[in-house]
Amino acid sequence: MDTIQEKKLSTFAFDVLDGLHASPKYLSSKYFYDEAGSRLFQQIMHMPEYYLTDCELEIFKEKGDAIIESFGMNGQAFDLIELGAGDGLKTKVLLEKLWQLKKDFTYIPVDISATALNDLEKSIRLSLPKIKMNGLKGDYFDMLSHWQHQKPKVLFFLGSNLGNFSTEQARVFLSDLRNVLNKSDQLLLGLDLQKDTDIILRAYNDPYNLTAQFNLNLLKRINNELGADFCLELFEHKEFYDPDSGLASSYLISTEEQQVNLGFAGETIKLFEGERIFTEQSQKYSKRMIIEMAQQAGFEFVSWFFDQRNWFADVLWKVP
Repeated sequence: MDTIQEKKLSTFAFDVLDGLHASPKYLSSKYFYDEAGSRLFQQIMHMPEYYLTDCELEIFKEKGDAIIESFGMNGQAFDLIELGAGDGLKTKVLLEKLWQLKKDFTYIPVDISATALNDLEKSIRLSLPKIKMNGLKGDYFDMLSHWQHQKPKVLFFLGSNLGNFSTEQARVFLSDLRNVLNKSDQLLLGLDLQKDTDIILRAYNDPYNLTAQFNLNLLKRINNELGADFCLELFEHKEFYDPDSGLASSYLISTEEQQVNLGFAGETIKLFEGERIFTEQSQKYSKRMIIEMAQQAGFEFVSWFFDQRNWFADVLWKVP
């Protein structure tokens, strides 16, 4: 194993051990996306219950021209950098509109998943072969630091991915983004809005058990890559939503008292019946929260675009 692989493995092992020693226990959602996890998430995005994809897709289809007009490039060449590009389902709608409007841009998808990035590149080459494209695999900020071209930048961070961060993590992330951008660079941010509890819970406690498989796959990855022996049949996935804070939270719950051997650490952890392992959060935002976030991170609010049900918003901010 080369040095880079050893570093990644040791970081993964350290983070897993750190989370399982915590009280309450947790596992970092950034490790969801191995090859199997990436495939499962693509399936989740296409579920009818997972309204986030359909809402943002509707915005891009119905209001894509207005979004592009808001960029205000006026013939100037620019880089369109998408963080966490995934399969690009929604983005391709805007890419096609940009091409039709003869905008001079380079599409730069950034993703930590090689599988997702390779699939996206193949798809773009087939459907939009004339678009200039340069995919980057790796951490967002590492990639941005290597992409300091002089052209203006429009960053995409879609799908309410920001909602997976805690309030403090989101604040730091947005501030760090602001610090690597230049004057007049822009950020198009997809954010899920607060709404009826049942609608939100159906999206995550789905009838196909895809979200459960997605969460349980993290335990499988720890088994495969770190030599643990989690018994997946002894866990169930549950989602909870607090309408006051707008916070949806995912957990893996131990269905009985059990012990798990952590081969990579040479130790055993004990789980009680009903004990929760926190895996992911998904923040749902109010309009007030969105405006305050822009101000706190040092962005200037430009515009926002809603689906017809006002379930989701794409907001455009710029560096003043």
